[in-house]
Amino acid sequence: MTDYPDIEIRDVKVDGYSIHLAHRNAGADPHPTLLLFNGIGANLEVMFPLMQRLDKLDTLIFDVPGVGGSKPPLFPLRLSALAQLSEKLLERLDVPVADVLGMSWGGLLAQEFAHNHPAHCRRLILAATSPGTIMVPGRVSVMFALTSPLRFLDAGYLRRYAGDIYGGQLQNNPQLVDEYLALARPPKTPLGYYWQLYASAAWTSIHWLHALKQPTLILAGRKDPLLPLENAHLLHLHIPNSRLIELDDGHLFLFGLRDVVAQLIKSFLFADDSP
Repeated sequence: MTDYPDIEIRDVKVDGYSIHLAHRNAGADPHPTLLLFNGIGANLEVMFPLMQRLDKLDTLIFDVPGVGGSKPPLFPLRLSALAQLSEKLLERLDVPVADVLGMSWGGLLAQEFAHNHPAHCRRLILAATSPGTIMVPGRVSVMFALTSPLRFLDAGYLRRYAGDIYGGQLQNNPQLVDEYLALARPPKTPLGYYWQLYASAAWTSIHWLHALKQPTLILAGRKDPLLPLENAHLLHLHIPNSRLIELDDGHLFLFGLRDVVAQLIKSFLFADDSP
């Protein structure tokens, strides 16, 4: 995309899957690559504004199979299989260890990756996410909207209901909604979206969160209608080496508060000590 000339987009083959990825090379900085896991149904381009602000950080994001530019698999993959695929992608790209950021559904995958592949995860950032099925649910109407891919297939639908679904700045900032829509790519088929729902169905991390060793930064929006703030407190309570920061926004604060969030991320990843 012409607005992001420093971000390289390409496809690679990993374990039989065609993976669509984007990489922003920060040069010779010694810090590990930051691997981003996106929210459910969201293509990698929606993270570009944040990636652009993470100067001095090597950043990597990919569309999981069935989302964005990655073809859907014949059979659904559980989070454990997607975490393993992520580890193989890092190996394919010669990235021995990474810092990991997971947003919303991607936060579940980030927890699974940190737990199953701890040698490849130095630090962990969990944004607008939860421990899975053991969680405090959002409003019923909002959770129902989450189960449908219509918000990605119909731009008009998202423009009308973005404020209700995501809360925060998107409730009264139509320009921000349009900016998000300009980057969002509708899936070629809703199958990948349903595969993602299957991947996290009946999944929870609550029984092993206490075993996570990585320094962990938890970011949460106070006005998040999808995942109420109590979920972040639940994560913070169970992850030993964690720090919680509350933000005055809704679910998509990585997009709406990108400048603020970028500074928080850099401060955490560049810090020599644990949070």
